[in-house]
Amino acid sequence: MTRPVLFFGELLIRLTAPGHELLMQSPSLSLHVGGAEANVAIGLASLGHDCVMISRVPDNALGRGAVAEVRGRGVDCRHVSTGPGRMGLYFLSVGAGLRASEIVYDRGGSSFASAPGEGVDWDVVLGGACLLHLSGITPALGPAAAEAALKAARAARRIGVPVSFDGNYRAMLWDAWDSNPRAILSDLISMADILFGNHRDLSLALGHDFSGDGADRRREAAEAGFAAFPHLKLIASTARHTVSADHHRIAARIDQRDGAYQTEEIDVTGIVDRIGAGDAFAAGVLHAHLSGGDVKAMAETGLALTVLKHSLPGDASLFGQGDIDAFIAGGLDVRR
Repeated sequence: MTRPVLFFGELLIRLTAPGHELLMQSPSLSLHVGGAEANVAIGLASLGHDCVMISRVPDNALGRGAVAEVRGRGVDCRHVSTGPGRMGLYFLSVGAGLRASEIVYDRGGSSFASAPGEGVDWDVVLGGACLLHLSGITPALGPAAAEAALKAARAARRIGVPVSFDGNYRAMLWDAWDSNPRAILSDLISMADILFGNHRDLSLALGHDFSGDGADRRREAAEAGFAAFPHLKLIASTARHTVSADHHRIAARIDQRDGAYQTEEIDVTGIVDRIGAGDAFAAGVLHAHLSGGDVKAMAETGLALTVLKHSLPGDASLFGQGDIDAFIAGGLDVRR
């Protein structure tokens, strides 16, 4: 039996304006279930990995529906509890042309943010796991969520379960309370084996900027991160150049202590939905990592999933290994 990957974070419901409309332009919204950690879990489960979600939702139709959706995508939800509070929501207006997409959060007082780790015995839950995945969105929700994320990471570190951490800095969430993101994120990165983040994430954590540009700046930041955080073994990042709302250029990079690999840029046009593309990248990198792939495989698999995710409505990648293989092979004709 394979050892599961554990994910700790909030399940969310996303409500999206039709097409490229502004929010409230017309009286209808489409619904998708997501959340940064759940998106990675669904992406990895779609690739055949055993994934377990740890979260908390209200005991109502919204909470039950969100759990059913994640469970239906192959993720074990036995550790998703119910409690007082509300379901976290966010609203999306999809950009077009030179108008950027816009998100409005409505997640204050949610069941997860109010008591995110209540009742979780981390030593028991983490027993037998091969990895714990966290993101910087959870500690940004407030002091209770920050402490829960730190408690989970400390438990994993103590019992020898590797930690994967995605910086996912969200200024709007951190600014909503008397927070210290640099200190909290630095603590979490210090316990991570794998970091999803770039020079901006490391600049925030370390308190200084990096010189140069492009690959040189990313390597300088990576070396500073490895020097500051002894447990850190791998840093995964993407470089995105936005031409317009539906045309981006994306490359992927993996840094290790003894070297790095960066892909060529890929033009991504006709973008359907870019939300969750970073989570798809994380799922691809972790899939290759857990499957024994080298830095080239991790970078190329992560890039394949993040590019494919731009073609799919919703928050999570639902692609399998065959889709990755076809993408890397360059086949764009109808698959029959």
